Amino acid sequence: MVRFALAAALALLVPAAASASSPDAWDAFRADVKAKCLAAAQATGMKSPEVLVHPLGTETYGLAVLREGADKRICVYGKQTKKVELTPAT
Repeated sequence: MVRFALAAALALLVPAAASASSPDAWDAFRADVKAKCLAAAQATGMKSPEVLVHPLGTETYGLAVLREGADKRICVYGKQTKKVELTPAT
């Protein structure tokens, strides 16, 4: 249930029309979001969280939900800077 609520919230952040890009570029984007969010999560104590990357993110940000047991966090990835920030542990 929480997973669907988070997915629905993230979906609302997506602009109506995503910028045109090749499928390979989107795959690379999602892989980078996942890798950087996972590294940030592990640096803050998560061992091997499930990482759910939103397929497109927003115009400015890539988004992912990280979940490990009861610990759930949102990861925000700057598309320009390629830096990530995590919400605090819950």
